[in-house]
Amino acid sequence: MREMLARSIDAMHRTIVDRAAELDALDEAIGDGDHGTNLAKGFAAVAAQRDEIAGMPLRTALERIGYLLETEAGGAGGAFYGALFTGMGRATPAGPVGPTELAAMLRAGVAAVERKGDARKGEKTLLDVLIPVAQALESLLAEGRTDQLGARVLAAAAHGLHATTHMVAKHGLAADLGVASVNRLDPGACSCALLIGAVVGALEDERKAA
Repeated sequence: MREMLARSIDAMHRTIVDRAAELDALDEAIGDGDHGTNLAKGFAAVAAQRDEIAGMPLRTALERIGYLLETEAGGAGGAFYGALFTGMGRATPAGPVGPTELAAMLRAGVAAVERKGDARKGEKTLLDVLIPVAQALESLLAEGRTDQLGARVLAAAAHGLHATTHMVAKHGLAADLGVASVNRLDPGACSCALLIGAVVGALEDERKAA
């Protein structure tokens, strides 16, 4: 678990730093243009405590990540991602975490984001990626199929992200644009898809190294 957490933190941090300018550009089109910059600050704070966090129980580690993102990233992105990680942390069982437990944790994180932002699917936020990913994970588990979890999760994230181009924004500065926000990717959904890809990649690396 320690190595998995460390790999995931490194992957998320590297991904956001590498794509910060792209995320800022997406945000500039419908917001204030700092989504990538703010998230990079938040994940830099997480990366600075990487070794300490990796040595914590998973519940505590996720809650610490949530706290750091909310306080260091700031803005709507920091608030939403802070709620996601904190919500997942609070739903983490004391025992081993497998796909079934992870699905329940993700659902708890989604619910925390919904409460934090008073947001729902279809309103052009990171929930438009998170909810399809949670649904895909739950469907595969219900079917007893775990061999293609990573690929299906990534496909659900990509589909959810591209669906935001057809949506009218309902939150933040983007909401002021009304229908003018259509035909643009949501920056929060984009960062969410990127982070899910980073974690899936880290988990695959961990599996291969085992």
